Formats: sequence, C-alpha cells, structure tokens
Amino acid sequence: MNFIVAALGVLGVASSGPLIAGTLGATSVTALAIAFWRNAIAAVVMASPVLIREPRQFRKITRREFTWSAVAAVALAFHFACFITALQLTSVAAATALVCLQSAWIAVFQLLRGSKHRWPVLVGLGIALGGVAAITGFDMGTSPKALLGDILALAGGALAGLYTLAGGKARQSMGTRTYTTLCYGICAAIVAVLALTGGQTLVGFDAGGWLGIVAITVCAQLVGHTAFNHLLATVSPLLVSMIILLEIPGAALLAAVFLHETLPAGTYAGLALILVGLAVVVAGQRRGKGDAEGKIAELGAD
Repeated sequence: MNFIVAALGVLGVASSGPLIAGTLGATSVTALAIAFWRNAIAAVVMASPVLIREPRQFRKITRREFTWSAVAAVALAFHFACFITALQLTSVAAATALVCLQSAWIAVFQLLRGSKHRWPVLVGLGIALGGVAAITGFDMGTSPKALLGDILALAGGALAGLYTLAGGKARQSMGTRTYTTLCYGICAAIVAVLALTGGQTLVGFDAGGWLGIVAITVCAQLVGHTAFNHLLATVSPLLVSMIILLEIPGAALLAAVFLHETLPAGTYAGLALILVGLAVVVAGQRRGKGDAEGKIAELGAD
C-alpha cells in the first residue's frame, strides 16, 4: 500500500512542471493565475474539515503562529511567481531540478546562522553546485532567456527553503490543516495583489485553461503532497525525503514524453549531479542535530 501511495505522490509532484508548462503554452492562463487558484482551492479544501469539526481552531491562532504562517506565505507566493515564470523561459527539467534545491538552500541558511553540518552535507552541497553549474552553463550558451529562467528557478528554490523553515516554526504548535489553510489563504491573497499590480488576469479563461488549473491543483497540490503527508505516519522522514527527490527525473521524463522536450547531454548530467547531491544533503541532515529544522518532508511548493 505504501508503495502505491509513494508512486502517486511522486507522479503528482513530478507532474507539476509539465502541467504548468503545458497549460501556459496552450491556453491564455497567466502564471500568477495558476499560483492563485491552486492555493485558493487548496485553502478551501484544507479549511473545510476544520470548519466542520473544529471551527474554534482558527480563533486559537496566536500572534506568533500567525506571524510565522505569514512569513511562510510570503515566501511561498514569491516561490510560485519565480518557478512558474521560469517554466516559460527554460526547460521543465532544468526548472524543476533547480527549484528542488530547497533542501540545499536550507542547509546553506543553517550554515549562515552558525549551525555546523556533518561533512556529507558539505560534500552533497558541492555535488549539487556542480549540477547547477552544468545546467546554467549550457543554458548560458544557448539562450539568455533560458539563463534567466534558471536564475528564477534558483530563486524559487531559495524561497521554498525559507517557506519550509518558517512553516516548521509555525507547525511547532499548529495542526497541519489549520496551518496550510492559513498559509495557502494568505499566499493566494498576496498572489492576487501581485497579479492585479502586474496586469495579469485571474479569470476569463477558456475551458482548457480552467481544466489545466484544476489538474495542477489536484495532481500536484492535493494528491502529490497529501500522499507524502500520509506516508509520514508510517515511513521515516528520511525515506520520504528521498522519495520526493524522484520528482527531478520524473518531471524530466514526463516533459520528454508529453511535451517532447529534448535537452543537451550536459544538462541531463547536471540533473543527475543535483539529484545525487541533494540525496547526500538530505541523508546528512537527517543524521545531524538539525533534524527538526531541516525537515523537508512537507514540500508545499511545486
């Protein structure tokens, strides 16, 4: 049973990049509309059980919980803005791999705060950095637009790391549904403001556009991440984190099959280096003392 749930989780999160790229390319849907609706719909879905069973939970939210949830929401909003825009500029495979560097960014943020990591974490960071250099180097030689997409994807990964760390602070005393409702709701509101100020419409799409938005929300947000949250009840966080890394080759494979995306051999080598490097980083973090802070099992991003 766990194998089936894990497979659904990987397929769900891996479909995020290809579905977003396909929807943006074939419909009039805007990047921020995708970010807005997936968060707004997810917030409603997550809020419904709480409002029915324990409506007072939202009244019990403390100032500290609200603050950390808001910080997480801001980071998540700009993460989506960067990642979804990157999918319009660079390949799905490259954007997904670079944005998945959030676990490496978490390790970097911890280093900046004075935390000490085991040597495998530092080795893993070095390997992942080599993968980044390979991908961006090839894109630099092919298209300035693709390089800009790579930079935005990297920024999206850093913002996802901030989102995870802030969310970890909030969830020290908040339930999952209460936190995700608040975080996704605030995130949707921020994205709506960004869309209005940037002139990106949130409505008025054709049937294909709405179908794409629903597919992205269901597959990536509700099925993918819900599956991994379910696994945490019976499977170690280390194993769940490792399974999540399969999003990188999964997204590359789905993009190749359904979007006919082909990449230089050097880019595929970069993807492999990032995958190996992140696996080493995750394993090293789990064995160290920063387990709680470095937890990346719940990736509310892609």
